[in-house]
Amino acid sequence: MFVCTGNICRSPMAEIVFRDIADRAGLGARVVSTSSGTGDWHVGERADSRTLDALARRGYDGARHRARQFTLDDFERNDLVVALDRSHERILASWARTTTDADKLALLLSFDPEAHGNLDVPDPYYAGPEMFDDVLGMIESASRALFRQLEPAIRQL
Repeated sequence: MFVCTGNICRSPMAEIVFRDIADRAGLGARVVSTSSGTGDWHVGERADSRTLDALARRGYDGARHRARQFTLDDFERNDLVVALDRSHERILASWARTTTDADKLALLLSFDPEAHGNLDVPDPYYAGPEMFDDVLGMIESASRALFRQLEPAIRQL
């Protein structure tokens, strides 16, 4: 599960990109890729139109996405909870009820050696369309790196 603030920009991008990577590798049936937000402002809404446009420009379809808020049950339902920036990671860590919950947390950019130590995917919400494209590029690179790390275990399922 990928987590950002409102589940309308970054985390839907990551959910859709990761699912596409798994599908292209022939492992889509073995991977569940979801997303949520730490806040409830956009629950039930579609992804931001600029998110949908950026995804479409790269050949992804985000039309089915509807925003939802992270719940404590999400720790149990997911093997990995991937925060898009350190503020989300801090919030999720404060919600973790057990060390098992906390051990499921990771930062998306921590998987990408090309991120050069940058750990936060910037929030494009208050920026223009070009920022959405830049953020999508960061998410694609980090998602590919994450998938490469998980692929051997997925293939064993």
